[in-house]
Amino acid sequence: MIEILNPTELVRAKEAGALVADILQTLKSRSAVGTNLLDINRWAETMIVEAGAQSCYVDYEPSFGRGPFGHYICTSVNDAVLHGRPHDYTLTDGDLLTLDLAVSKGGVAADSAISFIVGGSKPPQSVAMISATERALSAGIAAAGPGARIGDISHAIGSVLSEAGYRINTEFGGHGIGSTMHQSPHVSNTGRPGRGYKLRPGLLLALEPWVMADTADLVTDADGWTLRSATGCRTAHSEHTIAITDDGAEILTLPKHAPVNPA
Repeated sequence: MIEILNPTELVRAKEAGALVADILQTLKSRSAVGTNLLDINRWAETMIVEAGAQSCYVDYEPSFGRGPFGHYICTSVNDAVLHGRPHDYTLTDGDLLTLDLAVSKGGVAADSAISFIVGGSKPPQSVAMISATERALSAGIAAAGPGARIGDISHAIGSVLSEAGYRINTEFGGHGIGSTMHQSPHVSNTGRPGRGYKLRPGLLLALEPWVMADTADLVTDADGWTLRSATGCRTAHSEHTIAITDDGAEILTLPKHAPVNPA
């Protein structure tokens, strides 16, 4: 299903996007050495409920997961890259943490992810990897606009990641979003320009470049959800929800303020 939102729904999408961005930045500011992943999940739950929004994750039960996700946010640490299920783990100095959050407010969902390094240590390879996903995300957004095609976005993202020396996994990527979190069209993190669905104003897309330092292969953790690099290398993931407008792409999950703890 591909949804095209009307102006009223787009207003709600902006509200959901602003909420996601604000929660992620708050969680980032609170995530420090000694923070437990279960505390991050609890904080996310509180902020979602207090905002009158609904989690897209708690009851989420897709074919690639084992049972309902059961938590309010994805917390992926170091070699975990996607769908990291919060568990009893205390963050240490230098950990690379990805927070991925999707909420629905007013019947419209928004989805975003940020990666950053906890504490004072800044491993250069990790910093470079986070930067590559952020640059790829910016390139994908720049390629999105009325008349462009999904392949144009995929090509822009993939070009940045490949030039940075990363292998690209095509099992998971970006997606349409609207009244539900995951919709068509699929937005691969690599592709050929001029191919695929033609973008239209009112279309919402969640673009999410992610990479692993030295592999493109994933393994599933024992929890049935968390996806890790097959080699145990570090990973990074950046994501924004955008709306296609007559003038181009509008980022709905852009933070109001600069990150508190830049990677």
